[in-house]
Parts: sequence; C-alpha cells; structure tokens
Amino acid sequence: MVTIGMLYDRKHPDTVKKAYAYAAAAKMEGVGFYYFSFGNVDFLTKTIVGYKYEDGGWVNDTFLFPDVIYNAGSATTDMQVEIERKLRELIPFTSHSIGNQLNVYHRIKAGEEFSQYLIPTKTLSSVETVTEMFKKEKELIINPISGRKSEDAIFVEKCEDMYRLLVRRKEIRLREEQFSQYIVDLMMINSWIVQPYIRSITNDGYPYDLRLHVQKNAEGKWIITCIYPRITVNDVVSNISKGGYTNLFEDFLKMEFHDQYYNMKRYLEHFALSFAAHFDSLYEEPLDELGIDVGVDQNNKAWIYEVNWRPGTPPTFSLELDVAKHTVLYASYIARKANEVN
Repeated sequence: MVTIGMLYDRKHPDTVKKAYAYAAAAKMEGVGFYYFSFGNVDFLTKTIVGYKYEDGGWVNDTFLFPDVIYNAGSATTDMQVEIERKLRELIPFTSHSIGNQLNVYHRIKAGEEFSQYLIPTKTLSSVETVTEMFKKEKELIINPISGRKSEDAIFVEKCEDMYRLLVRRKEIRLREEQFSQYIVDLMMINSWIVQPYIRSITNDGYPYDLRLHVQKNAEGKWIITCIYPRITVNDVVSNISKGGYTNLFEDFLKMEFHDQYYNMKRYLEHFALSFAAHFDSLYEEPLDELGIDVGVDQNNKAWIYEVNWRPGTPPTFSLELDVAKHTVLYASYIARKANEVN
C-alpha cells in the first residue's frame, strides 16, 4: 500500500484545517496517510514522528519514511530548508515552486505558445516606467512581484494634471510631483511590476476574474477541478475575502454572455487544460496543481493575471474533498512511477 506523508510547518494537524480532508480522502482511496512537521524527521533511522487520523482523532505515532510527500507548506527557516532538501533526495514530492510573478511572466513569454495572453509587463525601476506606459494606456495596475496581488495591487488613472490612485480601497489624488515622490517611496519598500489595467467587468459594472483550478489525476494528466468567478463590488481587483463574492461557473456565464455562454465555457475549459499542459512543460520538475487567474476583456479575450502553484481550496461548493482526492490519487501515481524506476 502506498503511504503519503503530508508535510507542513505546524506541529499538530488540529491547527491545519485541510489535514482532515486529506486523511479522509486517503482512507477512501485505500492509501496510507500521516501528517508530520519538519522537526520530527530522523534521517538515521529513516523514521518520522507524526500523526495518523484514527477513531475520530489524531494519534501520535512513529512511521517509516513515506513513499511520497505532499508538501502542503513551504520551508521558512534554514533548518527547514535543509530538512526539505535531504527529504527531496530520498523521497518524491508532489509540489514544486513555479517562482514569483515576474519569473512566471518571462517563462510563459519564452515558451511563446501562450505569450499572446500575457498582459504587457514592465519592472517598476523608475518614475519614467509609469509615465512612459501612460503614453499608451489610460489606466495601470502596479502589483508586487511577490505578495498578494489582490490585497496589494495599486490602480492608477491619469486625469489631466492629476493622478487618481486606489490603494487598499482608498482613493488618493496626487499632483505630478507628489505622484513622482509616491513612486520613489513605493520602490523603496518592495519590488513591483507595472501593467495596463484589463477591464474585465460584469454587465453590472463590477470587476471580476476567473480562477481556473486544475490538478493532475491518478494517471498524471491535467483535469479541471473547478472554474469559478470572483467578483468585487468595492475595488478594482477581485478579492472574495475583502467583500467580493463568487457564483456557479455556468450560471455566471449565462448572466454575462447570454447565448454565447456555452462558447465561452468551452473556450475557458480548453484554455485551462491546454495552458496547464504547456506551462508544466516549461519546468524541469512536474507540477501537480495550479490556480490560473484570468480576466476577460470586452472582446471576450482571456488575459493571464497570475498563476499560483498552491491555489488552495475553492471558497465554496464543498470541493475540499475533491481537491484532496485528486492530490491523493496523483501522489499515489508519483509513488508508483518512482517504484518502477527503482
């Protein structure tokens, strides 16, 4: 029987909400499963002190090294980085980092096949980066290279001799000199990219994007877990946690695209799977799960906003177990392939 070890930086699975879903999915699929953190790995005996879910609760026990590791969280300290490095030399991992937004942008651009869906992007290196882009564009978005796009994005609109900014849902108006100083200050606290603002707007005038959540299945092939819209009513960037909302994918398309909804559905589904396969091919290590965020402009063209390698569970529709099931099945696939090689 294949055994999966779920690696996270928190010591006890009670503090990790999704741990139970993965334990349940593993049991349904007849797969061994336990949870562990970085500090409980013994490389001499090749054992790990962790937790298994049994009789309605988590039970502490000592386990042999698993066949595959589902790395649900990232190493943050030097010690954790070293432990993860050693584990990767011995055991296959399910997940691999794709890099920050700028790295992802350049990789897709170099891959060419999907470069037409990229929003033109420049690194914010000077005030002129912004002023030059305003010669072609009326509205811009300034995003952190690393961080939470939906929380930290800055919308900028040029209005004659003023600049109108939306920062964390607050409006700021700056004159030329003030704006220049604002950009200088901005560059001192973080690294940023500048892009034209894509008007992905509902018929009611609300900004939205679509999360295309894809995973690999028991055969190592990409499948769609779900697609759902994220609509905001008080910002320019969609963010469910900050007052936005979602809807069923097909219902949303019917409301927004009417008799063209089915064509748009097929277009987005094809985009999700074909992009995932192409994007996967751009990396040396195989990817397992992606959250592809896209906007749709007034010409019904999709634009890639962001690609996430740990997209998390969809916020509604009770899909937590579906996500966990696909991860468990793909992890089992990895374990089998590794055993075939050995």
